[in-house]
Amino acid sequence: MSVEKVLAVMSASDKPLTAGKIAELAGLDKKVVEKAMNELKKADKIVSPIRCAWEIKK
Repeated sequence: MSVEKVLAVMSASDKPLTAGKIAELAGLDKKVVEKAMNELKKADKIVSPIRCAWEIKK
């Protein structure tokens, strides 16, 4: 569920987001967001175009 929320927030953004900003926008705890992002990184679904900020892989 949190993975889907993270993806939804990231897809709605027009720029890369940090874990803290995703947590704020999704209303989730930062630790939950970081865990979901780790899953997405392992699945190769998100990339980091700039340091500490992430976006959905195109």
